[in-house]
Amino acid sequence: MVNGKRLLVIIPALNEAGSIADVVREVRGELPGVDVLVVDDGSTDRTSAVAAAAGARVARLPYNLGVGGAMRLGYRYAYEHDYDVAVQIDADGQHDPRYVPKLVDLLDDYDLVIGARFAGEGEYAVRGPRRWAMGMLSMVLSGLSGTTLTDTTSGFRAGNRRMIEMFAQWYPAEYLGDTVETLVHTARRGYRIQQVPVAMRRRMAGTPSHSPAKAMVYLGRALAVLTLALIRR
Repeated sequence: MVNGKRLLVIIPALNEAGSIADVVREVRGELPGVDVLVVDDGSTDRTSAVAAAAGARVARLPYNLGVGGAMRLGYRYAYEHDYDVAVQIDADGQHDPRYVPKLVDLLDDYDLVIGARFAGEGEYAVRGPRRWAMGMLSMVLSGLSGTTLTDTTSGFRAGNRRMIEMFAQWYPAEYLGDTVETLVHTARRGYRIQQVPVAMRRRMAGTPSHSPAKAMVYLGRALAVLTLALIRR
C-alpha cells in the first residue's frame, strides 16, 4: 500500500539479468507492502529466474513483443487483480522508487502522472536530434493535454484505476507507442495528465545504445510516430 492505495509496480524487462535483482530489491525495500510484477519480454538470459529469486512476481512472454506488449500484459494483470494504482519502472535502475509516493499523491486529482526528467530536478540531459525530437513532442503533447509536459517519452509513470482499465484493453505495441501514443490517446479522451520532477540515475548494468546516427533515426521515427498517433482515432 502507498498512501492508502493498493499498488502494483510493473517492470518490463528484456535481458536485464545484470540489474533486475537490484531493482526489485530496491523497490521492495523503499516501498514495503507493494507488489512487484516483472514482465520478462522474451529474454534469452536469466532475467525471469533472477527476478523471481529477488521476490518479484514474474510473467514471461514466450517471445519479444516490445515494451508496449509487455506493458499491456502488466496492466491486464493489474486490472484482473483489482489494483488501485499501477506504476511503471524501467528495469535498468534509472528510475528511483523513492519518487513513487509523489507520483501517487497526485492521482487524487489526475489520472496519469509522469516522472519528468527535464522539470528542474537532477542533471539528466540530452543533446542534438534526440533533444529536438523530445522538444517537439513535448510542445505538441502539452498543447493536446492542456498542461506543461517536459518529458513525454519518460517510462516512469503512475496511473489510477481509470488508466489501468483503459491500458488493460488498449496499449500500443509499436515503437514509442508506450510513451507518445499512449499520451495522445489519453489526452484525447479527456483523462487528466500531470508530471512530477524526478532525477534520473545511471543504469545499474549494460550500456546505453545512443549514438549520433541513432539519434537522427530517433528524430525521424518520433516525427512519424507522432503523426500517426494524431491521425489515428
